[in-house]
Amino acid sequence: MKWRQLAIGLVALLALWQLAAWLVHNAILPGPAIVLTTLAAELIDGRLARHVLVSAWRVSAAIALALALGAPAGLALGQSEQLNRVFEPLVYLTYPIPKVVLLPIFLLLLGVGDVSKIALISVILFFQILVVVRDEAAGIRPELVTSVRSLGAGRLALFRYVYLPAAIPAVATALRLSVGTAIAVLFFTESFATTSGLGYYILIQSWGRVAYPEMYAGVVMLSLLGLTLYYAADWLERRLAPWKFLRD
Repeated sequence: MKWRQLAIGLVALLALWQLAAWLVHNAILPGPAIVLTTLAAELIDGRLARHVLVSAWRVSAAIALALALGAPAGLALGQSEQLNRVFEPLVYLTYPIPKVVLLPIFLLLLGVGDVSKIALISVILFFQILVVVRDEAAGIRPELVTSVRSLGAGRLALFRYVYLPAAIPAVATALRLSVGTAIAVLFFTESFATTSGLGYYILIQSWGRVAYPEMYAGVVMLSLLGLTLYYAADWLERRLAPWKFLRD
């Protein structure tokens, strides 16, 4: 049913896009047929494929790093009230800061290569993942923890059989929520001090020389990258937390 709904949504989106192109009737908004043909040509000859691979590597590495750091930190704070009490002020002070404005600092400290871009995306996603996982772990019913402890379970057993299973759906939710942010920050970071990536392809290589079909092809490819990451998070949740989908 989900794939059927996705197909219906895609057809509706393409129809609205074509209608808008007819109404605007200007080169600044080519129709979907022109853009998709350009996208296929750009991928086949390799001009776009290189940028796709670079962007996919950057955003995937950033998400993996943020997950590896944010999920354990969130679990630790959610399990321990004392630990959360110590770090909570720091989280609340740093979480609302628009960290994307720190890009020049990251470029100065880490250089203009992939490291600075991956680091900035990871820092932004880290706090999103940490807060969601922490709140989920802290929200586990006390009677559930007490009942498991009454069976002789120590802290490690509680982590393995209570907190970790409860946190897996939260991690998947955090990943899905983070995908849009990751793609947006990726686009921003690839607009500066780089010669590769979809952001560079869209803004510099296409928009900069008024190549509108290529520009929209890059936008479509960036959207497809985000959609792929979103469904990857959904697939991961179904593999690691199958009990959530027993009624599906």
